[in-house]
Amino acid sequence: MDTWASLLYTLVANYALSVAAIIYILRRRKEPAAMMAWILIVILLPIVGILLFLLIGESRIQRHVKKRRRRRSKIEPNLARQLDDLAPLQVTRSPRTLDPRLRDLVRVATATGQHPPLWGNEVTIYVEAERTFLALSLAIQAARHHVHMEYYIFQPDETGRAIRDLLIEKVRQGVCCRLLLDAVGSWSLKRGFVRTLTDGGVKVEFFMPPRLNARLLRLNCRNHRKLVVIDGKVGFTGSQNIGDEYLGRKSKLGPWRDTHLRLAGPIAEHLQEVFVEDWHFATGEDLSQEEALFPPIKEAGPSPVQIVASGPDRPVSSLHLILMAAVAAARKSINIMTPYFVPDESMVLALQAASLRGVQVQLLLPRQSDNWFVLWAGRSYYEELLHAGVEIYEYTGGMMHSKVVVVDNAWSMVGSANMDVRSFRLNFELTAMLYDERVAHELTEDFAALKERSRRIEPAAPQHWSFGQSMAVGLARLASPLL
Repeated sequence: MDTWASLLYTLVANYALSVAAIIYILRRRKEPAAMMAWILIVILLPIVGILLFLLIGESRIQRHVKKRRRRRSKIEPNLARQLDDLAPLQVTRSPRTLDPRLRDLVRVATATGQHPPLWGNEVTIYVEAERTFLALSLAIQAARHHVHMEYYIFQPDETGRAIRDLLIEKVRQGVCCRLLLDAVGSWSLKRGFVRTLTDGGVKVEFFMPPRLNARLLRLNCRNHRKLVVIDGKVGFTGSQNIGDEYLGRKSKLGPWRDTHLRLAGPIAEHLQEVFVEDWHFATGEDLSQEEALFPPIKEAGPSPVQIVASGPDRPVSSLHLILMAAVAAARKSINIMTPYFVPDESMVLALQAASLRGVQVQLLLPRQSDNWFVLWAGRSYYEELLHAGVEIYEYTGGMMHSKVVVVDNAWSMVGSANMDVRSFRLNFELTAMLYDERVAHELTEDFAALKERSRRIEPAAPQHWSFGQSMAVGLARLASPLL
């Protein structure tokens, strides 16, 4: 009898918790597909589903978001004063003209709370990991005042040790080095590795470390940015993290193909602002009043560039809105490279509509991935896109990790964000909007070169999947609102 009573109490408790979780989900009023997916998980797996929801289901992390907004409000006046000298270079104020086709995209991006693009920048594109690493190392070696680095993944391997030792050497030379890492993305860093950095004088901090606490048990919103600022004058951003796999030194997936940028000129101050905000949120230390971090910068090139720092602390999904606007504005071509393709319904419809109105829409995705579940979730969208005339290519030369969009060979974006809900709404991402035909042309040429090493997916291909593959596609599609 006691056994039956215990079982009954357990069932009642399970379903009481499930009902409470469902009520909470309904009151959050998020995307219907994601809400329904979470409700199904909670019903089918009461305890496991609730634990999963506690770990990854709270998209906005309201407590952290409010904390971040409060902290940012404290330093925003100082940052505004530091950036006053950039006003004459803003595209929206400068007498220099921008291609009329791009003005609407500038308006959309700026209306979402981002700084206007700035003229006068030199943009260098790196598509080979070795060259990226060399350029980054040389820039650090040339630093005279400070090195600011912010990464999602920093591996304690040969590549990580090389950067570690270089930072310690710069500290010995009197250069202030700060390193901000995501606590989940860089979970493999051992205490000894971090201690070597801190003992060497490098200031190391971790972004939102998870804690076993009912209010802090949140893993979902991560700092996915890749950012380096040298002396406030030169910056790097893109998709490449710090680790041997990105240099092709691990054979599991073959060479990783990333796209990274070196940005010199006035836009470096906007990159610096992003780092100062993130450092302040993670540490409470206010760097906004240090004038040496925002030195006067002369124009270094012809390119207008805009930095978009998106994340769950923003009132709107700025990156999603900008990308939707770019797809809607396209007249000739849309080229998209992304390693993790899990679009929402609005993006699928936008790509279909663009293709049906005569725009050449091309997607370049990986043939193999470090996340097979996301890979199959992306493939679940192939059929409907192919039937609308969208061209899909799967890269066979290794792990394709670039995050690039080029529209009409005139506008482009390069950064850390993937084509998925996580990057649009959950992660802190950093993207460079490039309003320069020369840069867009260079990225288009790289896209064409990668197509030559890719397999085109034919419209009939999804119909030839095996039973196991079709089941994987269905399951991954069902979970896609949560990925």
